[in-house]
Amino acid sequence: MKPLATLLSAAILTFGTLSAMADPISEAVANEHRAMKDRLRDEYRNPQQTLRFFGIEPDMTVVEIWPGGGWYTDILAPLLKDEGKLVAAHFHVTDKSPKYYSRYLKQFKDKIANHPPYANIELTEFDVMKAPDMTKAGSADAILTFRNVHNWYMQKGEESLNNAFKAFYKALKPGGILGIVDHELPESADDAAMKDSGYIKKSLVIEAAKAAGFALEAESEINANPMDTANHPRGVWSLPPSLAMGDEDKEKYLAIGESNRMTLKFVKPKN
Repeated sequence: MKPLATLLSAAILTFGTLSAMADPISEAVANEHRAMKDRLRDEYRNPQQTLRFFGIEPDMTVVEIWPGGGWYTDILAPLLKDEGKLVAAHFHVTDKSPKYYSRYLKQFKDKIANHPPYANIELTEFDVMKAPDMTKAGSADAILTFRNVHNWYMQKGEESLNNAFKAFYKALKPGGILGIVDHELPESADDAAMKDSGYIKKSLVIEAAKAAGFALEAESEINANPMDTANHPRGVWSLPPSLAMGDEDKEKYLAIGESNRMTLKFVKPKN
């Protein structure tokens, strides 16, 4: 049997080697400030694989559109804190905004004021119609938005989509990345379902991005869920984490898990 000191030395050496091998994205996902309830979503949201697919690096200037409660911000903030910059383009609140806009924005501002990993975040706002300029034109290396594109379509249809992608194109540097994750509606479904289901067709997203000048560089099945039919009584909100149906068929929706999602990487051409 090896002496305890030898075993401890080997364990420390192994831990040090593993730590050295850990990449910045993995370290950001594993950071101690993330709540356990958020970590449980990693199974469905695959943040490490998603951010690697988008090509996010620690020295980038990244704009996160509509960060909401900060699920992805809790990963992006520590990732970009030292070498890069995170711009959080949050809700543009008016008297006519949904009440949750103000609630989430207040919570986010409180976090910036009191949560150390958020210390260097630049807070701006974004609205596809009223506040499209979320950051200085041509300044961003990457723009990311998670589960939001369907919201803009639900506002004013294709007009909203076109405004959003034009704004993203303007904000990015030549060669900049636009990363999108959203709930995917099957192409065979009726277009009317996009008005209130929370799902949107991938073809429509790609069409709007290309119309703004973007090139589709790649798409991934990282966040796909073949168990999701996208046909539920309360739309995507029937599924976790919302579980809008309450106890009705709850076990069924928990078994399905979170929605089937497209993961698309667009690039603003350099020329």
